[in-house]
Amino acid sequence: MRSSNPVFSRRGFSRDTGGGYAQFDAQQHQQAGAATNPYATNPYATDPTTGMPQAAPHTNAMTMDDVVSRTAMTLGTVVLTATLAWVLLPVDPANLGTSYGIAIVAGLVAFALAMVQAFKRKAVPALILGYAAFEGVFLGVISAAVSTYLGPGVVIQAVLGTMCVFASVLFAYKMGWIRVTRRFYGFVMAAAMGFMLLMVANLLFSVFGGGDGLGFRSGGLGLLFGAIGVILGACFLALDFKQVEDGVAYGAPREEAWLAAFGLTMTLVWIYMEMLRIFSILSGDD
Repeated sequence: MRSSNPVFSRRGFSRDTGGGYAQFDAQQHQQAGAATNPYATNPYATDPTTGMPQAAPHTNAMTMDDVVSRTAMTLGTVVLTATLAWVLLPVDPANLGTSYGIAIVAGLVAFALAMVQAFKRKAVPALILGYAAFEGVFLGVISAAVSTYLGPGVVIQAVLGTMCVFASVLFAYKMGWIRVTRRFYGFVMAAAMGFMLLMVANLLFSVFGGGDGLGFRSGGLGLLFGAIGVILGACFLALDFKQVEDGVAYGAPREEAWLAAFGLTMTLVWIYMEMLRIFSILSGDD
């Protein structure tokens, strides 16, 4: 089960012929004749001891270390370019228009690169790192603007909030408190698409009608939708963790660790932006 919308598709590791997102209950699927390993020579081969789908026979299999290293490179690129943008593109009334223009262009380029990678069947490291670089420029300028007009504490709060969400979801997932199922995946995809449609509608109303549009991103409604955005980001983190877990268990090719890094980076950027909006609204109300 994978979203047909490339913005939400995580381009994950479960390429099963039955169209399933992942093997959520291996025993149940095995009894139904559908517990398959998409990377094995015999896709229906199972381990006689555990009953789980066998790992792929190739030796170039993805490991957790691969995922960690690729994610560190991708997130490191985001942080580096964000820092450079913050230092080299200071935001003040004299160059506010120029700074925002650079941020918009960088954000559009990052979105375009993300879309291209989303449509690709295989990971392209250059596209992923390019996305990370331009996304970092966008985040750096936006964060610098928030720091200039609302105070640096807002940015620090957003960073700490993002880290806390990541750590909390990872802990809950490892403890088994979050169970990623088909129903969970379908609910998250539907909720995310509805959320994005509302945000696009709000943006269009703000562009053509002026002001805050429908008011979804400011005031009390802004806080509510910001919280919803963070919750959706946390759900996407659980989906990312599940795909990484499946990729390692099924012996996905090593290059697909880049896809894991791509998905995790996009999710963390999503959460950071929602956190930044929440704390900006709260700081503006003080």
